[in-house]
Amino acid sequence: MDLMHTGRFNGFVLVSSDSDFTRLAQRLREQGLDVYGMGMQKTPEAFRRACKRFIFLENLEGGPDAGNTEAKPAAKGNLNEARNLILKAMDAIDQDEEWYRLGQLGQHIVSANPDFDTRTYGKRKLSDLVADMKVLEVKRGSNNQLMVRRRD
Repeated sequence: MDLMHTGRFNGFVLVSSDSDFTRLAQRLREQGLDVYGMGMQKTPEAFRRACKRFIFLENLEGGPDAGNTEAKPAAKGNLNEARNLILKAMDAIDQDEEWYRLGQLGQHIVSANPDFDTRTYGKRKLSDLVADMKVLEVKRGSNNQLMVRRRD
């Protein structure tokens, strides 16, 4: 907290999977500072949501269990969960158009879910994740932007 009051920092990175850091993250955010969290999948949701952005260490190359010599598939999150987050973002964005800019959807999803990471679902990018979803259609728009809409 002393560091926060110096005014020399715009943000903090908290690396922990411990819920004890939840209040610290909230307090830093209340002061207008950015808080980025990093921790394991077991990190309590309250701490993850208290951060502006939260990254699971398991999604990073060389993260926990990287020294394990046995090849095991990456844990993949439920694609239905990812689909629901995308559809919820579409509903929350107030627009008359049926096509949504992929970048805008991604920003909305991350702001509502700081721990959202496409690597959790086995994809490197949001465009790869969206392309695999049968309920969504993708096209290139003006300025080569990816656009997404519901198929139904």
